[in-house]
Amino acid sequence: MSALARWCFRHRLLVVGIWVVVLVALAVPYAALGARYSDAFTLPGTESSKAQERLQASEPRQAGDSDQIVVHVRRDGSVRDAAVRHKVTSMLHRVAELPSVASVTSMYGPAGAPRISEDGRTAYATVTFDARADRIPAADVTRVVDTARAARDANLQVELGGEAISSVAEGGTQSTEAIGLVAAGIILFVAFGSLLGMLVPLLVAGAALGAGLIAVGLTSHVMTLGSDAPTVAALIGLGVGIDYALFIVNRHRTGLQAGLAPEQAAVRALDTSGRAVVFAGLTVVAALLGLLVLRIGPLTGMGVSAATAVLFMVIAAVTLLPALLGLFGGRLLNRRQRRAMTARAREAGRAHLRTQPQPQTQSQSQSQPHGTAGSRGRWAARVERRRTLFALAALLVVTVLSLPALSLRLGSSDAGNDPKGTTTRAAYDLLAQGFGAGSNGPLVLVAELGAPGDGPALNRLVSAVRGTPGVASVTPGPVTGETGGAATGLSVIEVVPVGAPQDEATVDLITHLREDVVPSAERGSTLTVHVGGATAASGDLADLLAGKLPLFLGVIVGLGCLLLMVAFRSILVPLTAALMNLLASAASFGVVVAVFQWGWGSELLGLGKAGPVEAELPVIMLAILFGLSMDYQVFLVSRMHEEWERTRDNHRAIRIGQAETGRLINAAALIMICVFTAFVLGGERVIAEYGVGLAAAVAIDAFVLRTVLVPSLMHLLGRANWWLPAWLERILPRVSIEGAPGPVPGAEPEAESALRAPVRPAPIATAPVVFAPAVSTPVLSAPVVPVPVVAVPQESRPHAPKSVAVAYLWWFFLGLFGVHHFYLGRSGRGLLHLFTLGICGLGWLADAFTLPRQVRSANAR
Repeated sequence: MSALARWCFRHRLLVVGIWVVVLVALAVPYAALGARYSDAFTLPGTESSKAQERLQASEPRQAGDSDQIVVHVRRDGSVRDAAVRHKVTSMLHRVAELPSVASVTSMYGPAGAPRISEDGRTAYATVTFDARADRIPAADVTRVVDTARAARDANLQVELGGEAISSVAEGGTQSTEAIGLVAAGIILFVAFGSLLGMLVPLLVAGAALGAGLIAVGLTSHVMTLGSDAPTVAALIGLGVGIDYALFIVNRHRTGLQAGLAPEQAAVRALDTSGRAVVFAGLTVVAALLGLLVLRIGPLTGMGVSAATAVLFMVIAAVTLLPALLGLFGGRLLNRRQRRAMTARAREAGRAHLRTQPQPQTQSQSQSQPHGTAGSRGRWAARVERRRTLFALAALLVVTVLSLPALSLRLGSSDAGNDPKGTTTRAAYDLLAQGFGAGSNGPLVLVAELGAPGDGPALNRLVSAVRGTPGVASVTPGPVTGETGGAATGLSVIEVVPVGAPQDEATVDLITHLREDVVPSAERGSTLTVHVGGATAASGDLADLLAGKLPLFLGVIVGLGCLLLMVAFRSILVPLTAALMNLLASAASFGVVVAVFQWGWGSELLGLGKAGPVEAELPVIMLAILFGLSMDYQVFLVSRMHEEWERTRDNHRAIRIGQAETGRLINAAALIMICVFTAFVLGGERVIAEYGVGLAAAVAIDAFVLRTVLVPSLMHLLGRANWWLPAWLERILPRVSIEGAPGPVPGAEPEAESALRAPVRPAPIATAPVVFAPAVSTPVLSAPVVPVPVVAVPQESRPHAPKSVAVAYLWWFFLGLFGVHHFYLGRSGRGLLHLFTLGICGLGWLADAFTLPRQVRSANAR
C-alpha cells in the first residue's frame, strides 16, 4: 500500500488526469447509449409467474400493463348523464387511438355495468397497453395522462392509476444527494476546521460516485437493473465514500501535526487507515454480492449496482485521495494549526541551543495528560469499570427498538401508500369508496381448458369462487382459442376480494384459493388454473424471499466471520461482530415497521399512509448493514488488536482502542446518517424505507453497539477475545490491516504515552532516548504531549509458517466459485458471467507466478 500511495503522491497530476480520462471514457458511451433500467422480473416456478406466462403466450397484447381511468361526479348527478357520458366517451376514444394502447374497455360498453358504482357517481375504464409497464415509452404514457386529464371540469373529476401511470404521472423523484453532501460538508468542516479538509473527502466521493453511477448505467445494457438500482447505489456509495476519505484524511492530518513531511504523512495514512479502508470496502462488496445467491433478478441487480459504487469509492480512496493530498500539502491544516506548528518548531530549536534536555522519568511521563484523560478516555474507563451494567443497558435499548420487528409484514406498496394529492392516490381512494377496497387489487385466475369436457369444471370453479368468503365479485371472461366449437383454450377470470390488496385477509384468500378451491375444481378434469395478478405476485415474492433468507444469512455471516478471523486471528471477535450486526438489523427493522407499517410519521414525511414493508427490503438491508457494520468493527477492533499485539493486556487494548477511535467513528456515523436521511426527502416510499432503516441502523451501531455494548462484552470476555486454535492459526493466511509500525516524529499515539509499559523489559541503560517536540492537538484526536520515546527492544513473535500449498488451496476454491458461476450463466446471461470469469482468470494466472515469491517474502518477515 505504501508503494501505491507514494507513487500517487509523486505523480499527483498524472493520477488526477487518469481519473478525468476514466470519467470521460465512461461518460461518452453513456451519453450515446443512456441507461436501460427495467423493473420487470419473473419468479420462476411461482403461481403468479405461470399465470403471466400463459396469458402472454395466448394473448400477447392483452398481457400488457392494465391501468385505470377513474371518473367521479363531484355534485349531484351521475356518470350516466348524457353530458358526462358524451364527454367521457369522447375522451376514451381519443385514448384508444394513442400509441402503445392495445385496447380501452369502457364503462359504457355491453359489459360495463360492473364498472359503475351503485350510487352512479364513480366509474372506471381500463386501458390495456401493448407491453409491460417498464417497456412502455414514457412519452406514450404521458400522452394518455394528458388526454384523460383534458376532460376535467368543475363537476367532473378524472384520475388515473396503475403501474405505468405511477411511473410518469408525478414525474421523477427529487434528487436529494446534494442535501446529503451539504450536511456531510458541514460535519467535515466542524470536525477539521479547514475548508480544504472538508472539500477533499467530498471531491473524492463525488468523482467516485460519478464514475460508479455511469458504470451502473452502462451495466444496465448487459443485465437487468431496476429503476431503484442507481438510487440505492448512490445511497450506499456516498455514505461509505465520504467516511473512507474521512478516515484517511484524519490520519494524514495527524501525521502533519506530528511533524511528518506531507509525503510521509500521506504514505503513513494510506499504509494504516488505507489498509483498513480497503479491507472494510471489500467486506461491503462481498456482503452486497451475497445477493447473488438469491438468484432473483432485481435483487441481484441492486447488489451489483451498490457493489460497483462501493468498489469505485475504495479505488478513489487509495489512488485519487493521495494525489489530492499531494496537491494541497500542508494546507489541509487550518492557519491556526500551521502557525502553532511553526511557533513550536522555533521554540524547540531555541530550547535545543540553550540546553540539552534531560530524560523524563517514568513517573513524570505518567503525570502528563494523555488521551484517556479526555472525555473519550473517561468514558472508556467508565465502561470498563461498569461493564456488566452498560452491557445490560445497551441490550435493553436494542431490545425495545427491536420489538416492532416481531410484527413485520412483508408485501408491496401500492397507490394507496402514495402521498395525498397525487392522481394515483386519488384514483385509489375513489375506487375504494365506490367499489370496495379489493377493486384496487383484483386477482386474475388463468384457466387452461385442455379438453372439451373441461367446460363444466370451469363453471364449477366460477361458482365455487363466488361462494368463497372474502370474495366481492367474480367476472369470468370468454374462452379464447376455441377450435371446432370445442371449449378448449384459455379463460381469464377476474376476482375482486373484499379486502384491500395489502390486507392479511387478502393474502389468506389467495392461499385458500390455491390450496383448496382450485384443486377441488380441477379434480377429475384436465383443467389447469393458476392464480395470478399483482397482489398474488407480491405475496409470491415475499414467500420466495422468506424461504431463501436462511441461506442468504448463512452466506454473508459466514463470509464476514471468515474475513474478520483472518484479519484479527480470533474466534470470538468475528462471532461478536456477527451478533452485533444481527442486533443492529433487528433494531433498524423495528424502526422501519414503526414508521411505515404502523404509520408513525409516514404521512408527515409525505410518504403516504401505513402499509406493509417492501418484501425485498430485509435481504437488501441485511447485505448493506453487514457490510457497513463490518466497517466500524474493523476501525474499532483494528486499533484494539494493534495494542493487544504490543502489550498483551486485554483491558488496556480495549480501553485505548475505544478512546482513540470513538470520536472518529461517531463523526463518520453522523455523516452516514445525514446522507441516508437526505434520501428520505425524495418522496419515494421504497427509497425512504431504505433511508430510514439504514440511518437508524448506523445510529444504533455507532452510538449504542460500538460505543457501549462491544467494549463491555470484550471486557467481560477477557483474553478469550484473542484466542485462536493453533491448527487454525497455521492454515489461515496472514493479513495485516494495521500496517507496518514505524517511527513517527513527535509523541507516542494518543492514549498511550502515560499507560504503556514494556511487555518484555530490556536494559533501559542501553536504549537510546529520543526527545520529540510538542505537537498540536488533532481535531479528531485527543491531545498529544511531548514525551521521550524510549526505544525498548522487544522480542519478535515468530510468524506461523505458511506454505504455498495452503495458499494455492484458497485459489482452488476461488476457481470452483468461478466454474459454478459459469455453469449458472449457461442458462442465463452466459456472456456476462464468461466475461467476469475471464477477468478473474487472468488475475488467477498472474498470481500463480507471483504467489510463491509473496509467500516466501511473508515467511521471511
